[in-house]
Amino acid sequence: MPMNRREFMKISAGASGGLVLSLSLPGCAGVQTGFRPESGAWKPDAWLEITRQNEILFTLARVEMGQGTYTGLTTLVAEELEVRPEAITLRFAPVAPAYRNPLYGLQLTGGSTSLASSWEPLRVAGASARQMLVMAAARVWKVGADECSAREGRVVHPNGIDSLPYGDLVELAASEVIRGDVALKPRSQWNYIGQSRGRLDARAKSTGAAVYGIDVELPGMVYAVISRPPRHGGKVRAFNGNEVRALPGVQAVLEIDRGVAVVADKYWRARKAQDALRIEWDFSEALALSDADVFESYRRAADNDDGESERDEGDITAALAKAGRVVEAEYTQPYLAHATLEPMNATAWYRGDRMEVWAPTQAPDLGRIGVARVTDLAPDDVTINTTFLGGGFGRRLTQDYIEEAAAVAFRVRPSVPVKVIWTREEDTRHDFYRPAMLHRMRAGLTEGKLEAWHHQIVGPQILDWYVRNAAPAQYPWAPRFLYDTLGKVGLLAEGIATPKDMSAIEGAVDYPYGVGNIEVRHTHTDPGVPITWWRSVGYSHNGFAVETFMDELAHEAGEDPYRFRRNLLTDQPRHQEVLDRAARLAGWDKPPPEGRARGIAVFRSFGTYVAQVVEAGVENGVIRAYKVACAVDCGQVVNPRIVKDQIEGGILFGLTAALYGEITFENGEVQQSNFHDYPLIRQYGCPEVVVDIVDSSAAPTGVGEPGVPPVIPALGNALFALTGKRQRSLPLRADV
Repeated sequence: MPMNRREFMKISAGASGGLVLSLSLPGCAGVQTGFRPESGAWKPDAWLEITRQNEILFTLARVEMGQGTYTGLTTLVAEELEVRPEAITLRFAPVAPAYRNPLYGLQLTGGSTSLASSWEPLRVAGASARQMLVMAAARVWKVGADECSAREGRVVHPNGIDSLPYGDLVELAASEVIRGDVALKPRSQWNYIGQSRGRLDARAKSTGAAVYGIDVELPGMVYAVISRPPRHGGKVRAFNGNEVRALPGVQAVLEIDRGVAVVADKYWRARKAQDALRIEWDFSEALALSDADVFESYRRAADNDDGESERDEGDITAALAKAGRVVEAEYTQPYLAHATLEPMNATAWYRGDRMEVWAPTQAPDLGRIGVARVTDLAPDDVTINTTFLGGGFGRRLTQDYIEEAAAVAFRVRPSVPVKVIWTREEDTRHDFYRPAMLHRMRAGLTEGKLEAWHHQIVGPQILDWYVRNAAPAQYPWAPRFLYDTLGKVGLLAEGIATPKDMSAIEGAVDYPYGVGNIEVRHTHTDPGVPITWWRSVGYSHNGFAVETFMDELAHEAGEDPYRFRRNLLTDQPRHQEVLDRAARLAGWDKPPPEGRARGIAVFRSFGTYVAQVVEAGVENGVIRAYKVACAVDCGQVVNPRIVKDQIEGGILFGLTAALYGEITFENGEVQQSNFHDYPLIRQYGCPEVVVDIVDSSAAPTGVGEPGVPPVIPALGNALFALTGKRQRSLPLRADV
């Protein structure tokens, strides 16, 4: 991010005599810091603090949900501060403008952006603190600052013997002034960046010390369970509240926007009382569709509307007319659930003029808006305590579960903490899903050369559903009655005053192959099924369509699928590099074992280049992926171990979607409920995964999601190579 490094920093001394560095991250609102006489304390927003007691405290602005921000971002600070990462104590950030993700203008963790957006700011923070401490020590010793050095949390005298701990220097350091840009350590001097190291949160998670949302326990806490309409859009008409309220331990039975809440002193008592609840639903405005209805509506929309042009190069009409052969295909993908291992949950405590919430959320500032929607509180009256997350995958960017807890806590008397926990069945049936999508593809081949590429994407946009709380979160001062208006204005100004929604087209508009005539269009249609972000979002469905169709075209052209792609990527060296590496790693030119075949795919998502070769077969009527060879270029690697973890996890996540993922509807009701009918890949079904990481000094990009998109088409392409039958719909079937 090109800017003067001093723009990152606001430096001041804490009330405790500590050194406080407040980071003004690019794209964030301004930060007011300084001593507050009325409270005798400092009120920084985004900051690194070093205390007299030699404590180093770092406020983590991106949530930890297994993707490694807890370790990766701390490593950046530690590298420049010249301390071990283990010496730093982390705190999860409260809601404040300074913690907004500069790429989104919201305080959220997603889009594989945490490391990319923090790469320079956090290193500047560590380097600035180090330089100020060195300058302070030099002043004490009456030597030149350039003669001193920092090592292991101490400033070392030029004699190499004497040293001072950081804690002894913080008061003096707070008055030092750095003139010009602070120097960052060269790559050759890094001690931690680029090294495989264990996760800083591993011990806490292994011993149970880490607190997830579902672990929160507070004095006097009660439990609420919510009965929601089985069809989205249903409303409560009547229920037997008095009868249920008389059951043991039940304290309240309340109607809220999303259904009926039963509140009890014990969780299991609340669940037992829920079994006795009888609700009459009004389905007059509820969903009544099936999956067949969804795709029929998509096809009608595609027939009647070519959609908005998202990329147009050359003359696609003329190129297709001149082509020696036109190849056409249609691909479909179903709705997908998130299936986070920690189900949705939140704890809320209303205290008259304010509310405090504990929740595993990816977007705490949207959580505040959710609370304000269902109470009479303003966002500034709401405190969100973010916990560890037991999986996010985009599901916890939507705050419905926080709204439920807040709505109940606001009405329960006496005012006590209220904890809402969803069951697995509720989590599956009331998810906000990855949208079902349809793709129509046409390509022109002449003497084996790809001359034209046309891709029509049909389906909804996620921002239509997400803007409800996202827009007000950008303007938290706005009164509640304007929330929906802000959302509507945001949609009207999409791509002009607000960011363009790329959720339907990402991975399609940046089609990388060297084809002279390219057209990508999006036909926007929404059947009304609740949707939200999902791990790799639009890249997941566009990756399947693009890389499966490329495989079809390679076979139509009579070319090897790897070489067909490679020949069209001569202007894309990073694509070509990972493609070559994955092919070598898999032994592409050697025949696979009998009964197996290989498929290949290459895809760029979130700035990261990934190629994968899947070796697969059908065993006892079941599809088996035996081996996945993967090459990844994510720029500068901070921790190779975490990169491999995330790529492996993404591959297994993608294989789950390819083999099992499917949410279906009958008369508007979700048919799946738990892992018996919405399974995840099991250990015995996991392939051997080999990951090759490109050594790069380019700016780092994300790794939490890019492992997902290529593995789905690579598996499908392997099955085609094995059986000669092309599958254009997911999930893949062994009996096709």
